[in-house]
Amino acid sequence: MRITAYKYQATGNDFIILDNREGSVELSENQIKHLCDRRFGIGADGLMLLNKSKKFAFSMVYYNADGKEGTMCGNGGRSLVAFAAHKGIKKFIFDAVDGVHEAEVLNYTPSVCMVRLGISDVTEVKDYSPKSYVLDTGSPHLVIFVENVKDYNVIEQGKLWRHHPHFPGGTNVNFVQGSWGRFNIPKFEEDKEQRISVRTYERGVEDETYSCGTGVTASAIAHHKLLTRNKFSYSKIDISVPQKVKNIIDTKGGELIVEFTYTGDDNYTDIKLTGPATYVFSCVIDC
Repeated sequence: MRITAYKYQATGNDFIILDNREGSVELSENQIKHLCDRRFGIGADGLMLLNKSKKFAFSMVYYNADGKEGTMCGNGGRSLVAFAAHKGIKKFIFDAVDGVHEAEVLNYTPSVCMVRLGISDVTEVKDYSPKSYVLDTGSPHLVIFVENVKDYNVIEQGKLWRHHPHFPGGTNVNFVQGSWGRFNIPKFEEDKEQRISVRTYERGVEDETYSCGTGVTASAIAHHKLLTRNKFSYSKIDISVPQKVKNIIDTKGGELIVEFTYTGDDNYTDIKLTGPATYVFSCVIDC
């Protein structure tokens, strides 16, 4: 079987995309793993199928680099929307493993698209420790706040937490640095852009990636929860709701924007992930 494969990257998170609207693509776990291999295949953090959908513009199926079907991938979703636009699709409402997503192409060129992707609502942010949180943004995430993320041993610590017994299904692990020191967590300021730096160890890739869309989203939400806690007792601080928050996220692969509305009691709605999605190349492969 000969297939045209398209390579896209979104802030360094790279993907192989196949147009499967005719339903003719059938790949085994080993074939997907081989295609994602950086030594013996095309090389990617994951592989996606653009499938036909009965109700929506298309359907997204995502596979991790280990060949197994994965949970929602935010940067993957943005890349798939850019690919769909390249294929002439005009509406960007699609279904994925975690539900329905709506996206917007803010700026289109054949090589680079700026895509704003809707992320599923978050209704629970669990305290794991005074400076770490557990939540699901379409994929499970542990968010840990550290002092110096640039020099942090993300691979060693990420591997430890990814396989920790507290997470029997495994988890993605995000290490986050805010613009404050260890004992100087500021009070949350409304109407002020928040800025954090994030590095992520991804489950399924089993390595640090240049960025993770659902990971930076989880990190931005956890950062909001941290700032709206009393820095000594970690009890909740009274803040006005609903509250719109914009976050600028620095990753190894570039800058992303996460926006959301906080409505109280760990409820985060209208979550948007915005950033570039770039076409890299296409090729024909034999499978």
